[in-house]
Amino acid sequence: MLKTVYRHAKKHPGLIPQFFFMLLGMSGASLYLVRLAQGPHVSWDRKNNPEPWNKLSPTYQYKLVAVTTDYEKLKKEGPDF
Repeated sequence: MLKTVYRHAKKHPGLIPQFFFMLLGMSGASLYLVRLAQGPHVSWDRKNNPEPWNKLSPTYQYKLVAVTTDYEKLKKEGPDF
């Protein structure tokens, strides 16, 4: 397949940016999926740790960016399960 891509790129040089951006988009999507799979809400080991989200502290910051919320002073609302 790579040989075919190389031959097409050699015949039609205008396809080279398209191949580059396709590769860039696929690698970015793959890296994002890997990042999502490593989050605290994903359980890969159901036998030893069936509910990993219950072990998070109430001050754990779930969002990437919190402009106005100070999670250190946040009080827990709700019971422990």
